[in-house]
Amino acid sequence: MKYIAYYRVSTQKQGASGLGLEAQREAVQNFISPELIDREFTEVESGTNKKYRPIIHEAIELCKKHNATLIIAKLDRLARNVAFVSSLIDSKVKFQAVDNPHATELTIHILSAVAQDEAKRISKRIKEALAVKKMQLALEGKKLGNPKNLTMEAKLRGIEAIKQRAKNNANNKRALSIVSKLDYKNMKLREIAEYLNTNGFRTSRGKEFSTTQVIRILEKI
Repeated sequence: MKYIAYYRVSTQKQGASGLGLEAQREAVQNFISPELIDREFTEVESGTNKKYRPIIHEAIELCKKHNATLIIAKLDRLARNVAFVSSLIDSKVKFQAVDNPHATELTIHILSAVAQDEAKRISKRIKEALAVKKMQLALEGKKLGNPKNLTMEAKLRGIEAIKQRAKNNANNKRALSIVSKLDYKNMKLREIAEYLNTNGFRTSRGKEFSTTQVIRILEKI
C-alpha cells in the first residue's frame, strides 16, 4: 500500500525553521516504514478558518490517482474544520492519523468538531483577555505593549519558566521515570505512547500520550 504523507505547520516562521515539522515527520516514519511513503507534502499556514489549502488538495488528488492512503501525524494537523473533514471523507480517499490510527469516520468527525470548537474557544478567550487588559491599561493612561518590544533577556526568562514548569510537573516526572527504564531505543514512538497510555500515565495536561509527547520525553533522557 502506498502512503502520501502530509505535514502542516502554522506559520511562515515555523516552516522556515522546521519547528514542529521534524516531529511530525518522525512520528509518521516511526509508525510506518519510510519506504512505503511515496510522496511528502508540507503546508505552511493557519488551518483554523482557511477554506482552501492548495497543498492538502494536491495531496488528496495524488491519493485518488494512485489509490494511496493519506497519512498525518495528528488529526488536528489535517484541519480544525468539520466541513473540510466531511468533504475529505466524502471523497473516499483513505486517510490515517498516527495519534489515532483506529479511529472510525464517526470518531474523526467528533474529534474534528472538538478541535474546531477548542480553536474557537481559545481565540475567544485570548480576545477577551486582551480587551480586559487594554481597558485596564487605558484607565492607567497606558497602551497595550507589543511583545516584539520585549528584551531578549525577558524572552529567555519566559522560555525558561515554561521549561521549568514542564520539568517539575508530576505527570511528566512519572512518565520520564518509567520510559527511562524501558528498552526505548528499540521501541517505536507509538509503542512507547501505547505503553504509557495502557498503564494509566497521562501528560502534564491530563491527556493521553501521543508520539509528539513521547519525543519530548526522550529529549530529556
